[in-house]
Amino acid sequence: MPSRLGEGLRAYRMIAGMWIRSTTAYRTSFALTVVGNLLITGLDFAAILLMFSQVDSLGGWTLPEVALLYGLAATAFGLADLLLGSMDVLGGRIRDGSFDVLLVRPAPVLAQVGADHFALRRLGRITQGVLVLGYALAAVDVEWTAAKVLLVPVMVICGGVIFSSVFVAGAAFQFVAQDAAEVQNAFTYGGNTLLQYPPTVFGTDLVRGVTYLLPLAFVNWVPAAYVLGRPYPLGLPEWAAFAPPVVAAGFVLVAGLAWRAGLRAYRSTGS
Repeated sequence: MPSRLGEGLRAYRMIAGMWIRSTTAYRTSFALTVVGNLLITGLDFAAILLMFSQVDSLGGWTLPEVALLYGLAATAFGLADLLLGSMDVLGGRIRDGSFDVLLVRPAPVLAQVGADHFALRRLGRITQGVLVLGYALAAVDVEWTAAKVLLVPVMVICGGVIFSSVFVAGAAFQFVAQDAAEVQNAFTYGGNTLLQYPPTVFGTDLVRGVTYLLPLAFVNWVPAAYVLGRPYPLGLPEWAAFAPPVVAAGFVLVAGLAWRAGLRAYRSTGS
């Protein structure tokens, strides 16, 4: 298993490096693309600012508190999108038969799919998320303790792992549905948008679904409630704020099993 993991990381690094060299060959174009990506993703937070120009709170949460949710979700999702954002093209490869090419190469298929068309321009999304997160940490009214300070990077890292698992699980679903990229995007990009707002603005059934079925709530809602001294969604126990590492590890296992099952069930188009 360790040798297989090392082989996958080596293949991912080589393929991603190839795409990075290709992207940065035209530096001005690359810089403009990154800046454009930063500005476009920033429109999401601009929408939140427009809301708060009309109201003092959103679902009982102040602007710095919502900004904290936004910054955590955007940064975690940005990391996953940078590393595995190309997984949504798998359905197209399955449909046109080009997926067979990946199967005959001497490298793990997951590494090949994840690094395919590696887009360094997605650093703009991460940068934008970090900027909002920095503002939120400076503006939010919190009595900081060692546990709360340590929980911030834990949320970002574990959130990135959880979103990465969603990308992999969504790609595994495409083995069955073939070109179902939009279904996958509903849970990846849609999940990111969902987490940018407080859970109090959503119905109980939706909150329950993203807590127990698709554990996106552990990206920021649950641990951020501890940091901010807010009631936990669904009345979860206090220790749930420190569960993101366990949830992330469990979801990685589920996504890995789903990927292996999908790969074994794959049948070539013959084209």
